[in-house]
Amino acid sequence: MEEKKLDLNSVIGFVLIFGILIFMFYQNQPTPEELEAQQAEQEQIEAAVEQEEVANEPDIETPAPINTQDSTAVASYKNSVGAFGYTTTQEGTTKLENEVLYLEVSNKGGQIIEARMKNFVTYDSVPVYLVKDGNAKFALNFTSADNRVLNTSDLYFEPSISNNGDNQVLSMKAKVSNSQFLEYRYEMKPNDYLLGFTIRTQGLNGVINSGRPIDLEWDLKGIRHGKSVKYENRYTRLTYNHDEGKISKLSEGSEFDEETEEDIKWLSYRQHFFSTILAADTHFKTAELSSQNLVEEESKETEFTKIYKTKAPLELQGGELSMNMHWYFGPTDVKVLDQYKDLGLADTIPYGWGIFGWINRYVFTPFYNFLSSFLPYGIAIIVMTILVRLALSPVTYKSYLSQAKMKVLKPEITEINDKYKDNAMKKQQETMKLYGKAGVSPMSGCIPALMQLPIFYALFMFFPTSFELRQKSFLWAEDLASYDSIFEWTTNIPVISSFYGNHVSLFPILASIAIFFYMTLTTGQTMQMQQQPGMPNMKFIMYLSPLIMLIFFNNYASGLSLYYFISNLITIFIMLAIKNYILDEDKIHAQIQENKKKPKKENKFQKKMREMMEQAEEQKKTGKR
Repeated sequence: MEEKKLDLNSVIGFVLIFGILIFMFYQNQPTPEELEAQQAEQEQIEAAVEQEEVANEPDIETPAPINTQDSTAVASYKNSVGAFGYTTTQEGTTKLENEVLYLEVSNKGGQIIEARMKNFVTYDSVPVYLVKDGNAKFALNFTSADNRVLNTSDLYFEPSISNNGDNQVLSMKAKVSNSQFLEYRYEMKPNDYLLGFTIRTQGLNGVINSGRPIDLEWDLKGIRHGKSVKYENRYTRLTYNHDEGKISKLSEGSEFDEETEEDIKWLSYRQHFFSTILAADTHFKTAELSSQNLVEEESKETEFTKIYKTKAPLELQGGELSMNMHWYFGPTDVKVLDQYKDLGLADTIPYGWGIFGWINRYVFTPFYNFLSSFLPYGIAIIVMTILVRLALSPVTYKSYLSQAKMKVLKPEITEINDKYKDNAMKKQQETMKLYGKAGVSPMSGCIPALMQLPIFYALFMFFPTSFELRQKSFLWAEDLASYDSIFEWTTNIPVISSFYGNHVSLFPILASIAIFFYMTLTTGQTMQMQQQPGMPNMKFIMYLSPLIMLIFFNNYASGLSLYYFISNLITIFIMLAIKNYILDEDKIHAQIQENKKKPKKENKFQKKMREMMEQAEEQKKTGKR
């Protein structure tokens, strides 16, 4: 039985889909020139570079505590901070905690020095910390009336705990006197990741120099939580809401990126599945933002991903400062973030651009959440995949119908090619005339493939952003949001370790095999044909597609590879069903012959194209004379 073959436009559509994949994987990779330069430099000064990296590793500056028992040190501190020396210089922390979140706030700086998730652990079973061991700094930088440049990270604050109903309230005051102070006020609700946070001054008109800027400074070094640090780092980035609701991001792949923006509502320092967010009721008028990448290669020793920095000027009103804000320390989970619709924190999740993100957020995310509410997480992926492929089966049918029509017309197209092999213009003109009479569009095989692109890309973004998949196991995969490993090694192999990693994942292998069989079934006969100029090399495509899956998906979420494996299996079954039980080539041939007998009315575009080709052909004949 003669196999069905792929027409040119179907191949182009298939290549376009995989082209998007290639672009997304390669957009964060160094250029070949950069790789060569890096390799040459590494060979020449490898030992020196390693020493320099250790010595110059970027860090968040944290003030050293003073010895409060040393009267000389205390006197020196009071002299350096001027009027704020009134505050008692006492080291210590105050704890705030509820059912989901544990915080520690330091007397030195009045800032949060530890933020820990109570219900989540990292890939190696360590509690998830967003703030720990000096990886963060939050402070105000201002000038006093006596021209001292002060930073609140150097000031001591006096803590005071009270209750507001069921809420815990912590007031941290850096005092000038009992009635004059700078206050940080934290308010924690039960079972909530969001804290109320207020910065205000009282009686400091004349203590703070209102003619000099007051800058809010917030720095954080992202703590690694995932098994693959490079994969985690792809979805770790600084996101912000500005200009009346516009959502923008700093680059996740560049070594360093910075922007100055206006009218900022919130800032999100996202660490893939967990986020630290600062939201302001009164928007920041302007802010300088930066993101520095710390990940150079896949390594289990890498502890941090990026350094984020924000510097935003604040304004005094009547010589005093008052800002109502919110801190969020919690999961990047739509079910949690949707609770804060007035702040729009769900927009921090990277669903994807435009219509792709819309499909991901409003179709696939709620649909999967519904399925996983009563099915095991891996089974829910399989069921969702089956339903998606069935929903797209009419599009698949259209594509195969186009292939069948092109196959029926092949003898006549071959005859035209042989007859006008020395006249490309006439050959194209006659071919288009044949398509028109037969009622066949050469683009009809490509369009169905292009129609699937929004679904394809939305699902590509769904799996890395679905918090529901995190640390959910299925078969041999321990975590559907990370890679599944069936074999690992510790030796670092140049190039291979960089692109493939130090492990073998089974789901990408299965998906690659499924793609290979699909390509074999659909391109087998086309490869046996003589390769025409301008035609894609079908054999190359048949091997390239599985290779892309095998290499680049090795470090991606196993849930994504599971989806592609099941999706390609279903596509194969659908293709075989359409080929063997639905399409009848004899009926298609008879219909085409009937179409040829009917007068075909040209539209304006077709008429214009025909006239242009006839004119070109006439000019060619005239020129030969």
